[in-house]
Amino acid sequence: MKANSFISTPQPEATETGIEILRQGGNAVDAAIATALVQGVVDPQMCGIAGFGSMQIYMPKKGYHGFIDFHGKTPAAARPDMWQHLIEGEARDGFGFILKGHVNDAGYQSITVPGSLKAYYEAQTTHGVMDWSDIVAPAIEHAERGVVIRPHMYFFWTVNDGMGRVLTTDRLALTPSGRRIYFHADGTLKRPGERLENTDLAQTLRKIAKEGADVFYTGEIADTIAADMQANGGLLSADDLKNYQTTKCEPLWGRFRGYDIASNQPPGGGVMLIEMLQILENFDLKALGHNSADYVRIVSEAMKRATIDKDTSVGDPDFFDVPIERLTDTAYAMAQAEKIKAGEIATVERLTDSFQESKDTTHISVADAAGNLVSMTHSLGMPSGIITEGLGFMYNGCMAVFDPRPGRAGSIAPGKARFSSVCPTIAFKDKDPQLVIGAPGGTQIAMGVLQATLNVLEFDMPILDAIVAPRFSATSSAIDVSNRIPRFVTRDLEKRGYDVIRNPLSYGFAAVHGLKRNPDKTWSGAADPGHDGMALGL
Repeated sequence: MKANSFISTPQPEATETGIEILRQGGNAVDAAIATALVQGVVDPQMCGIAGFGSMQIYMPKKGYHGFIDFHGKTPAAARPDMWQHLIEGEARDGFGFILKGHVNDAGYQSITVPGSLKAYYEAQTTHGVMDWSDIVAPAIEHAERGVVIRPHMYFFWTVNDGMGRVLTTDRLALTPSGRRIYFHADGTLKRPGERLENTDLAQTLRKIAKEGADVFYTGEIADTIAADMQANGGLLSADDLKNYQTTKCEPLWGRFRGYDIASNQPPGGGVMLIEMLQILENFDLKALGHNSADYVRIVSEAMKRATIDKDTSVGDPDFFDVPIERLTDTAYAMAQAEKIKAGEIATVERLTDSFQESKDTTHISVADAAGNLVSMTHSLGMPSGIITEGLGFMYNGCMAVFDPRPGRAGSIAPGKARFSSVCPTIAFKDKDPQLVIGAPGGTQIAMGVLQATLNVLEFDMPILDAIVAPRFSATSSAIDVSNRIPRFVTRDLEKRGYDVIRNPLSYGFAAVHGLKRNPDKTWSGAADPGHDGMALGL
């Protein structure tokens, strides 16, 4: 399908909302923010008003192109060494730590200062054309009538990866509100096709529609949040909410095959995406053959090298000197490529090799007929499980990703944002946008976006083919592959000395959602079949 306007998200209800906003005369920013608010209602463990994220906005007629980054920040009460004595392990993919009692992973101490609602409000009131209350209205409607549980939602609740984290089902049951919303009276979890009733969330959204983001950060909702945190030993305080600020910044730029790649600044994952693309520009990927053993090896080595650089050198630039110029320099990329060509196998150091991060996040790609574009990835990190009584939304659990060892790029510090692999990206050719892309998927986001981007820019695949193609990942010393990567490919890699881990899922390693520009200047879009979403044009 081709259309002048397009939207792709992991939830049908969210995509429908975005199209309806465009039909009402809203622009891409209006559609993106209305969609994001609906996502927090219909996919409440993936994202929400108490989450974090990164949003790229491109408005050529307005002369604006920039980011609103809204990463979760560590509460002021946090200290670098407060959990050092509790360390039990590190995620195999390097994105999170396992502590005794899971204090960083679930519960009141796992919550960072939320940024999502402030970013939504700032983006829409600055760049949108509709009234704020009309933007919130679709989310209120979904909350009032209840949400039908979709298969992927239920899968996320019930899957047990055996990797040591608190099960999502247990998170849902942490508070009385959670037990009321997500479980039957007999204690059994609600199932696909059943409906979630959450009138508390509808009431919270009504207040936000009337009073804007201030009610959450300094008003009545803020008071309720602060009281709950104080009563239950949370780190988050009223001052943390009051002092929270989003970050406005220019895109981080890279180059690949004549395309200009615009992604986000650290502590986002754009630096990893750009580093990997620039390493891979030094190879004739087409000649290797898509997803051949040679292709998987070379791309995986680029992934590992970017992961090593992320682990050692990428954190919050306000707290850590991130060598952005070196990591995005083409000469550095060429040097890395030469090591790969020489057959060097990179080793990714891990504290342990036992655990993996969950894949909870969501994404929006929007293009409108006026040429405006939004690529936004937002999340709860790993949901904390905490729902303050009477408010209806779940808080993020982003403290799990901070390094409990002091003195490192990702160590805990008051007011610090943690690294996130989110990398909402737009690719340009001769200043003309060609690709709007991003993904949910935890630490696998940059890896999924990388492969889909290569599929479009290197192999000229239609956007659906680019997203559907089987993916793999190397965020540890091993190469993880989806079950649709042929065994004759992985046997070849194993003969070369690689540890290959086969995932039982056919779709995985992020859930890419994107839009591709057609030669006639229309757009085509696609949603990853690994989730429940869809793409619609107008």
